[in-house]
Amino acid sequence: MGELPSLIKDLALILVVAGIVTLVFKRLKQPLVLGYVVAGFLVSPHMPYLASVVDNQNIQTWADIGVMFLLFSLGLDFSFKKILKMGASPIISTITIIFCMMMLGVLVGHMFGWSKMDCIFLGGMLAMSSTTIIYKAFDDLGIRQQQFAGIVMSVLILEDILAIVMMVMLSAIASGNNPNGSQMLNSVIKIGFFLVLWFVVGIFAIPLFLRQVRKLINNEVLLIVSLGLCCAMAVLSSEVGFSSAFGAFVMGSILAETIEAEKITRLVEPVKNLFGAIFFVSVGMLVDPKILIDYAFPILILVMTILLGQGIFGTIAFMLGGETLKSAMKCGFSMAQIGEFSFIIASLGLSLGVISNFLYPVVVAVSVITTFLTPYMIKLANPSYDFLEKRIPNKWVRSLNHLAMSHPNTTEKSKWKKLLLQMGRNTLIYSILSAATIALMFTFALPFFQRLLPGEHLQLYVRIITGVLTVLLIAPFLRAMVMKKNHSDEFMALWKESNVNRIPLMFTILVRLVIAVAFIFYICNYLTHFSRALMITIGIVAVLFIILSRWIKRRSIRLERLFILNLRSRDIEAQVHGHKRPLYEGKLLDRNIHIADFEIPADSLWMGKTLKELNLGKKYGVHVSSILRANRRLNIPDGNSMVFPGDKLQVIGSDEQLTAFRHAIESELLGEDLELEKREMRLRSIIISGSSPFVGKTLQESGIRDKFNCMVVGIEEGEENLSQPQPSYRFEKDDIIWVVGEEEALLHLTS
Repeated sequence: MGELPSLIKDLALILVVAGIVTLVFKRLKQPLVLGYVVAGFLVSPHMPYLASVVDNQNIQTWADIGVMFLLFSLGLDFSFKKILKMGASPIISTITIIFCMMMLGVLVGHMFGWSKMDCIFLGGMLAMSSTTIIYKAFDDLGIRQQQFAGIVMSVLILEDILAIVMMVMLSAIASGNNPNGSQMLNSVIKIGFFLVLWFVVGIFAIPLFLRQVRKLINNEVLLIVSLGLCCAMAVLSSEVGFSSAFGAFVMGSILAETIEAEKITRLVEPVKNLFGAIFFVSVGMLVDPKILIDYAFPILILVMTILLGQGIFGTIAFMLGGETLKSAMKCGFSMAQIGEFSFIIASLGLSLGVISNFLYPVVVAVSVITTFLTPYMIKLANPSYDFLEKRIPNKWVRSLNHLAMSHPNTTEKSKWKKLLLQMGRNTLIYSILSAATIALMFTFALPFFQRLLPGEHLQLYVRIITGVLTVLLIAPFLRAMVMKKNHSDEFMALWKESNVNRIPLMFTILVRLVIAVAFIFYICNYLTHFSRALMITIGIVAVLFIILSRWIKRRSIRLERLFILNLRSRDIEAQVHGHKRPLYEGKLLDRNIHIADFEIPADSLWMGKTLKELNLGKKYGVHVSSILRANRRLNIPDGNSMVFPGDKLQVIGSDEQLTAFRHAIESELLGEDLELEKREMRLRSIIISGSSPFVGKTLQESGIRDKFNCMVVGIEEGEENLSQPQPSYRFEKDDIIWVVGEEEALLHLTS
């Protein structure tokens, strides 16, 4: 056999060291991400006394795959619909935090005299709090069910999304090395165009594909198909100028809207964990102790920048989002750290060659320090509020709280605003779909027809065929753009309310009609040399034909209904299986009480008990609104409803009540069996002697089961035959019985 490749040796070293270090970190109740970073430091060339990785280039390739799968998994946990339902509050908080922390990062970088790109990338790194670390801290502190924790998680989801956009923006800025407004605007437009295009096309096509092959898919096939789609979108994203990670995230967010999303998440998790571990190990390999010593002061300043920046600006951001002063401080203090996305942004800067080598280990060191300080910052929020409350005027506190409580979480939009937003969204989406279709036809179909029908005299027919096919393909989009929402409730209400409204309403139709005609005009202008007047006339006639055509109308409605069905498929599945949260949850979130989910552990002492026996309302002050068991939901359970392992309880209460309930559900367990080895069951034959106490007694009277905790499984009738004894069987002398039981019980039985 040939020599083992260096890649296999390096992977063996990485995974063994990572396994040992993460066990230690698990025992110390620290985030595993930090364990991977420490493992990378131990196997790096900077540790001369230990074995080191040989082929860094191959490991970096695997790390890039790890980033791709990490963002693919993030996309699977993300839902565009959830973002739309969040309202303005978390959006305001997120944008405020990112802007303030980026500015702080840039200012600190300039203060140290670092380069412009170092400062820009540093600002991006400091703006990204760690979802993984915060979630782990909430879980360890037992406050994950508290109301402010849900608010923080909403902001973290939005931060992750903006981090993806930021990575694309930073790549665009780095490619020019001279960021300006027009370049950034072009990048934003490009991101928006492809994001909408991929999402709409993906939601239309991928659920339809999975629905058609659902009978053929098992776990293995679904895993391969999912990873194949992820890699395909990553390649497509790279081809149009974005990162592969961006494409992987988009595909994850598309699959998140399918019925198979939860199953895909479970199947992909081991793959994500493996490659993600390699990525974080590669992060640790770049940590140079010498750089950490040389940059000890900047590291300290950056740590203080994050702690104070998030503590102050985070609090202000959450107050702008509508939280009270106390809740805003708890939210802001919770976000005082950086994590995995900061590493990803740093590695992006290194791969593009635009940031200095010292910045990566500095950011890793800052992340490690702030991660260890995260639980203490969360605990510090309440004392800080108490300290502040005593030293500022009471009327200030009341004014701030009144401002927050009066913040509109869900305001009813005016009819005009709602109608214009819907029209604008539809026009944007259908314009993007039309533009993408035209680009594909002119890029691929037109050259194909030109090769199929060569000759100068046939080129006019080629252009006509291409133009007609293009118009037919975009016809459903143009019709929906012009006609959709013209008969909506808002449109009809405004039309009937006042004659003054009718001219602006007609104007909205005219604007969309002009946009539709512009697409036809562009197609004619690209393919022909007609006069402008003729092309405009053709455009108007074509659009009128599209509007009046019943076939195009049916096709447009059918496509839209199929898209809506695909978009709602996961919600429909959740409703069918009883997994959807109650509608009144959003009403409770505005008050002191809210809903939280708790799962009954497999070894819970509560299993088999009724709610009446558990007396949860009197003990903890909570109310069980629903019990989710398998694919069934039991709403408003009575006192006779029993609790079983694996049940998910939806519980209503305040933060303090839910925290006490959580402690109870996690502590009232059977515990581990410390004498597990003694529980081994053995089979033994026993001869009933004349002096045996069992002689003359029936099997039921003998007490072998009840008294000795053993079971008679057979009575020997011959050399090979055993008969199954009945409870009424009466033992006789010289009977040979076969008994099953634990070793100690068998010894007690035969003694």
